[in-house]
Amino acid sequence: MSADVFVIDHPLVQHKLTLLRRKETSTNSFRRLLTELSMLLAYEVTRDMPMHEVEIETPLEPMRSRLIDGKKTVFVSILRAGAGILDGMLQVIPGARIAHIGLYRDPKTLVAVEYYFKVPAGMEGRDAIVVDPMLATGNSAVAAVDRLKETRPRSIRFVCLLAAPEGLAHFRAAHPDVPVYTAAIDRQLDAHGYILPGLGDAGDRLFGTK
Repeated sequence: MSADVFVIDHPLVQHKLTLLRRKETSTNSFRRLLTELSMLLAYEVTRDMPMHEVEIETPLEPMRSRLIDGKKTVFVSILRAGAGILDGMLQVIPGARIAHIGLYRDPKTLVAVEYYFKVPAGMEGRDAIVVDPMLATGNSAVAAVDRLKETRPRSIRFVCLLAAPEGLAHFRAAHPDVPVYTAAIDRQLDAHGYILPGLGDAGDRLFGTK
């Protein structure tokens, strides 16, 4: 089974992405824009989430209406930069559970090395949304979804701000069943595995560490 790649080209998404890319954007503005952009991405990623009907009372009469089960949604944050997307998505689905996968990229081999893994119990009945700002080489994304699949969640989706063609191809080859949602597919990777034109190191820009 092959899943799709969704490029979310809504004008508000693209506007905020342009502001994020600008090198003069401050750390404070970067955080705010990333939160706002993540909220917009959440609307698209959750467009076909399962719903159930409940009985409620309006001020005028009883009715049956629909709800999503936020507790069945798990946001899986790839540390550390995934935290920036997580904040915005939690504002849209505050009842979601949170998982963390700690990975760092070996600077010489660019291979993802795991140092932390914690997910909620009962993943078999939950929908997992993996969040990481950049899909560059794809090594971290592939490693994260490899580990996540061991918990057998009901579904998995991957969300990023930017994807490189190389990373997208790598991820699709490893996990063709996992749909990818991104705001843009950029031109290429440089020799150090950074996306071009990109927006720099998302973690450094988010946390002000560079």
